[in-house]
Amino acid sequence: MCQDSQALRTRRLHLLGAPRNVVPSQGLNFLLLFIKMLFIFNFLFSPLPTPALIFILTFGAAIFLWLVNRPQPSLPHVDLNKQSVGIEGGARRGICQKDNDLIRYFFSDAKTIYEIFQRGLAVSDNGPCLGYRKPNQPYRWLSYKQVSDRAEYLGSCLLHKGYKPSQESFVGIFAQNRPEWVISEFACYTYSMVAVPLYDTLGAEAVIYVVNKADIAVVICDTPQKALVLISNVEKGLTPGLKLVILMDPFEDDLKKRGEKCGVEILSLFDAENLGKENFRKPVPPAPEDLSIICFTSGTTGDPKGAILTHENIVSNASAFLKCMEGVFEPNPEDVTISYLPLAHMFERVVQVILYSCGAKVGFFQGDIRLLPDDLRTLKPTLFPAVPRLLNKVYDKVQNEAKTPLKKFLLNLAVASKFREVKKGIIRRDSLWDKLIFGKIQESLGGKIRFLVTGAAPISPPVLTFFRAAMGCLVFEAYGQTECTAGCTITSPGDWKSGHVGVPMPCNHVKLEDVPDMNYFAVNNEGEICIRGTNLFKGYLKDPEKTQEALDKDGWLHTGDIGRWLPNGTLKVIDRKKNIFKLAQGEYIAPEKIENIYIRSSLVSQIFVHGESLQSFLVGVVVPDPDVLPSFAAKIGVKGSVEELCQNQSIKKAILEDMQKIGTEGGLKSFEQVKCIHLHPEAFSIENGLLTPTLKAKRGDLAKYFGTQIRSLYENTPE
Repeated sequence: MCQDSQALRTRRLHLLGAPRNVVPSQGLNFLLLFIKMLFIFNFLFSPLPTPALIFILTFGAAIFLWLVNRPQPSLPHVDLNKQSVGIEGGARRGICQKDNDLIRYFFSDAKTIYEIFQRGLAVSDNGPCLGYRKPNQPYRWLSYKQVSDRAEYLGSCLLHKGYKPSQESFVGIFAQNRPEWVISEFACYTYSMVAVPLYDTLGAEAVIYVVNKADIAVVICDTPQKALVLISNVEKGLTPGLKLVILMDPFEDDLKKRGEKCGVEILSLFDAENLGKENFRKPVPPAPEDLSIICFTSGTTGDPKGAILTHENIVSNASAFLKCMEGVFEPNPEDVTISYLPLAHMFERVVQVILYSCGAKVGFFQGDIRLLPDDLRTLKPTLFPAVPRLLNKVYDKVQNEAKTPLKKFLLNLAVASKFREVKKGIIRRDSLWDKLIFGKIQESLGGKIRFLVTGAAPISPPVLTFFRAAMGCLVFEAYGQTECTAGCTITSPGDWKSGHVGVPMPCNHVKLEDVPDMNYFAVNNEGEICIRGTNLFKGYLKDPEKTQEALDKDGWLHTGDIGRWLPNGTLKVIDRKKNIFKLAQGEYIAPEKIENIYIRSSLVSQIFVHGESLQSFLVGVVVPDPDVLPSFAAKIGVKGSVEELCQNQSIKKAILEDMQKIGTEGGLKSFEQVKCIHLHPEAFSIENGLLTPTLKAKRGDLAKYFGTQIRSLYENTPE
C-alpha cells in the first residue's frame, strides 16, 4: 500500500511536469497542486483579472512558505514510558544501552585524556582551543597545537626538575579557571603524572591538609598572593615537602628570595616552559587504567577526601554522554563552551573533555562572576553547563521584571505556549514568543546556546520548565557526584517532564538499596542510590576506612542519596540519608527534604533546618529573598531595610506561617515542620564558609555559626 501510494505521488508529479523519482514535501505538493488548479480554473472559465490573479498567487505562496517553514515535531529516540530496564541483581540500565556491557570509550583512538586531546588536535585541524579575554576586548585563542606544545614544555620542565613520569608524581594546581590551568593539567597527562587541584574555598587548613596528604612537592599557581600562602605554610613548618612553586602571573624578586630562604624554588610559568623546551623529553602517555586526577571533595563535615580517578573513569563518563546524545547533540569544532564553573570539580572537567574529544573550543570567563554576562555576550557559547544557583537568579530576575498583571499573564502564556512545542519535540528560538519575550533572555546568555545541562544540585521543576521553554535549545538535567566522576544519570532526549534526573548513563548501572531506618525499601522501588560502572572511582587517597564506607564488597558506590524509580523507568531523588538525625521522641528527620519543600516559598531564598536529639522540635535559619521581602512587608504595613525587616517579629511570624502552609501542602508531618525561625539578612555563601564549593550547605559550620541564635530559639519557644 505504501509503495502504491508512493507511485501515485510520483505519477502525479510526472503529469505536472516534474521529474520522476522526486518525493515532494507537503508544501511543494500544495503549491504545485494550487498552481495546477488555478491553471485549470483559468482555462475552463473566464480568465481572472490580473490583480486577482496576483492576490491569489501571493496567498498561495504565503501558505506554501508557512507549510515549508513551520516547525515539524520530532519523535523521541526511546520509548518514554520505558526508559530503563531491570538487570540481574535488582539494578537498572538505560534503554539506550543495548546490553549490560558498560561503555569505556566512544572513539577508538581516544581511550585516555591525553589521546582525547590529540584527537581534538586532529579533528579540528589545529583549530582554536582555549580562549581568554581582557575587559572590553574580544576573545583571543590558543590553538590545539600551541596548548599541546606548551603542555609538553611544562611537563619536560617538571621531569628536568626531578619529577618522574609515573603514578607516584602528584602535581598541585592552585588557580582559577584560565588557559594555564588546562596547560598544567595536560602537562601532567602527557607524562603520566597525576593532577591534584587545590582551591582556596576549601579553606587555609584544607590546602595544608591536601598538600601533605598527597605528598605534593610542586604546585602550579596563578597569583603571587597564593604563592605567598604556600611559602608561609612552608616557613611555619606546616608543609615541609613543598619544594617548587611555578607561578602564572608576574611576581616581584622579593617573593623569590623569600622562597629561597625556606627551600622553595619560585619559577615563572614562562621560564618553566622555556626550561622544558631546552630540555625537551618525549611524551610518556598514560594507559586507560592509570590515575589521572585526585579530586578532593570539600564535604560538609571533616577533612577533604581525595577521590582517586583514572583516565578510563573520566573518558567513560564523557563517552557515555556522547552515546546518550547520538543523533541529538554531536559536538563539532564550531562548538564552544564557557568555563566558569570551578575546574577543581569534575562536572566542569568532564564537560571540557567532551569538547576536546570533538575538537571544539573552551573560552574562559575573566575570573569575576559579575562580568560573566559580558563574557557570555562576547563569547556566544553553544554549550552551556549550569548550576541551579545561576539559573535561579536568571529566573527570579525575569519573574521580578514581570511586575504588572498583564506582563505576568503574557510571560506565563509564552512559557505555556513554547513548552507545548517542546513536548512535541519542537525546539526553536524563532517563534513570535521568542521575538516578543524570550529573545532578551537568550541574548543574555550569548544567543547561540544549542545545549544546556544543569547539575551539581537539584533544580526546581518550574525553573527547569521555564528554561526549556525560554531558551529554544536542548535542556537536560544530570545527577551524580565526584565518586562516579561526575554524572551517573541524565534525562533522555525527548523527555521534557521535570521532577526526575533521568536514567542511568551507559557507563554505569544503578540500584536502590533498603534503608530500614527511614522506611525505604527496594521492593517499593525506593532506597539508597547505589552505582557501579566504569566511571566509578578507585577509592579515597590513603583512607581505606572512608573508602570502605563508600564502596561495598561488590563494588557498589553508596551515594547517601535516597531515590525512587518512577513508572517510566526514570530516577527521582527524594531524600538524603547521611544528614538524618533523631528528635527527642525518636522521629527520624531528613533536613534536606524539608528544606527543599520550604524553599518553594517566594519569601525564602535560603534555609537551614536544625534539630537535636535532646529537643522535641525543629528550628530554622531563613535568609529571606531581598527582592521579595520589601514589597511583602509593605503589604502588612511594615517598612525598613532588609536588616531591619529581619528583626521585625510581625515579618518573622508571617514568613513562618507561609512556610508552614507550604510544608503542609508538600506533605510534611507535624514533627517535620519548623516551630520557630531566625531571619538572617546575609546569604549563605562559599565566601563566608557556609556553603561548599558545590553550593551544598555545610551543616556543621552553619550550626556553629548560628549557635547563639539556635540556643535562643530553643530557650524562648515553648514546647
